[in-house]
Amino acid sequence: MRLSEEQIAAIRDVVRQEVGLEARVRVFGSRLDDARRGGDLDLFVEVNRPVENPAWLSARISARLTRRMHGRDVDVVLSAPNLQRRFVHVVAEREGQLL
Repeated sequence: MRLSEEQIAAIRDVVRQEVGLEARVRVFGSRLDDARRGGDLDLFVEVNRPVENPAWLSARISARLTRRMHGRDVDVVLSAPNLQRRFVHVVAEREGQLL
């Protein structure tokens, strides 16, 4: 996985501040491939309770992490009981690495 310990700590910190301690975070996509370079950061954030305003929450997490990672693009996919599951959820759960 192409993330430093500092970046992993930043991800955990921001997600816990925004969602709470019960949230689980997985990295998926190109950042898992050590042979690649560059690329954005794809995160799958799992929450056990309904989420109000999921688009706003995803945008807040993304913006805060983009700033903490010096401009690196961060895409956030949310999973919560009140949100419709899509194919990206299945891929992120199957291939993602839990932080």
